[in-house]
Amino acid sequence: MTTITLPRTLLVGGGVLNQLPTVLQELSCRRALLVTDAMMVTLGHADRIQKLLAEHHISCDVFADTIPEPTSASIQAGVATVSQGNYDALIALGGGSPMDSAKAMAILGKHGGHIRDYAFPVQVNTPGLPLIAIPTTAGTGSEVTRFTIITDEKSDEKLLCIGTAFVPTAALIDYELTLSVPARTTADTGIDAMTHAIEAYVSRKANSYSDSQALAAMRLLGPNLKHAYDNGNNHDARAAMMLGSTLAGIAFSAASVALVHGMSRPIGAFFHVPHGLSNAMLLPTITAYSLSAAPVRYADCARALGFASEHDSTDAANQKLLDTLYALNAHLQVPSLAQYGIDKARFMELIPTMAQQAIASGSPNNNPRIPSQPEMEQLYQQLWD
Repeated sequence: MTTITLPRTLLVGGGVLNQLPTVLQELSCRRALLVTDAMMVTLGHADRIQKLLAEHHISCDVFADTIPEPTSASIQAGVATVSQGNYDALIALGGGSPMDSAKAMAILGKHGGHIRDYAFPVQVNTPGLPLIAIPTTAGTGSEVTRFTIITDEKSDEKLLCIGTAFVPTAALIDYELTLSVPARTTADTGIDAMTHAIEAYVSRKANSYSDSQALAAMRLLGPNLKHAYDNGNNHDARAAMMLGSTLAGIAFSAASVALVHGMSRPIGAFFHVPHGLSNAMLLPTITAYSLSAAPVRYADCARALGFASEHDSTDAANQKLLDTLYALNAHLQVPSLAQYGIDKARFMELIPTMAQQAIASGSPNNNPRIPSQPEMEQLYQQLWD
């Protein structure tokens, strides 16, 4: 049996942001809190939403203090705002960090507690406040997933929280909001989306439904990532990346992610590497490690991404997959750990801890090839080399 949980409303297309008042009215919401970050305020998106809602007599306050890679401490001010504000809906505007923050705020603001109380293996299914997700990057897929990730800054551990309560009530997928996204962010979030699709397809929890979404996502993401990176004003590429990201989110929400994500989270927590970028650093190495356990599945990925043709053999397709992933990282200027400025001695010292945290997340157990802790430590060392 496969259980699928999605937002009750999904609006997709250029300009659908303008439908936000209607979505809130259908939910009988009259007093909203917009959860976002300083960049969305600077770009004028927050003001645009406030004016749009005011025209329809919907009150909207703004909480713009979310941070990249949100922490338990960073969401506390937002939780206090929610608890005291008598809001009947939250609106998440931004990339994965504002959406993850808003998901946590919607639960903690209504039910109380500490984010660690809701961390995996706990399943959180009691709804919080209604949440409308509006992504401004094509990457996380958080607008359709039952996950949120918050760092416990006391232990430098990324806490994975799972459950239907984290699925947004509605999502507005408006690619026009991504036209101003810088090239670096376009690359990092795009690789994140691609990783979601690949890992969902090769996951041990993959199913017919997740397969259909993952393959559709890869067919959109593979041919368009470089175009969106090279020319941010390419509307066709931006629209394809945005839809591909959402479909990849649906896919991994139904099948889970695997080893790349498991190993990526500790790198992000300890060294403050953006999530998509740490995925990009890992993806070629982990794909090479995992290929032998699911060669046909990875070959399917290569063909769906457009990296190999339908006429290529499984071995040829997999070699093209690896070659293209390395070439894509070069084109997108993905730095190595050393180039990013990470201290080698500190990285090596933390490898056992990072491996333990990756295993504890549960994601590596979904990988076609499941590493032991010593094998995972070798993968981290290989990543540095």
